[in-house]
Amino acid sequence: MKTNKISVIAAAFVFVASMSTGAFAQKDAKKTAEKQNEQKHDNKMEDDAEFVVDAADDGMFEVQVAQLAKTNAASAKVKELADHMITDHSKANEELKSVAAKKNITLPAKLSDKRQKDFDDLTKKKGAEFDKDYTKLMVKDHKDAIDMFQKQADKGHDGELKGWAASKIPTLKHHLSMSETTHELVK
Repeated sequence: MKTNKISVIAAAFVFVASMSTGAFAQKDAKKTAEKQNEQKHDNKMEDDAEFVVDAADDGMFEVQVAQLAKTNAASAKVKELADHMITDHSKANEELKSVAAKKNITLPAKLSDKRQKDFDDLTKKKGAEFDKDYTKLMVKDHKDAIDMFQKQADKGHDGELKGWAASKIPTLKHHLSMSETTHELVK
């Protein structure tokens, strides 16, 4: 009887420990993808894979937050900006999925914890407040994306990924310009 109690207690301890550190734990999808890529690729390709994971996370976020803008924004210009984001980032996301599959790069299955928090913060806003915060975020995100894509285009190791990144910079610059213009209208 005493042995059974000890076994039950030990099993419960193992179960609780596995839930907090194992397969049952909620993990950041971006970090999970990065770890999987670290195991599959050498250092050079690992750097390129990190770019792909970051670009995928950002691309998913851009589409989801733009879809949110279609319902939470007050300004027609903000909704127009969101339409561009949905169209262009959806296309780029599909292209990136194709390239990643060819390169055996694991992509995040959902938004990273950071991007999910950004999304959740915006879901609480509507109207003029949403318009201002969304466009401000689009300005910041597109400046960051241009820097990230330019770095990959200049210093990436994989030729196809370098070319893909370079091909997206003009669109990202156009998005930045649209975001700045729209932000000026709604701030």
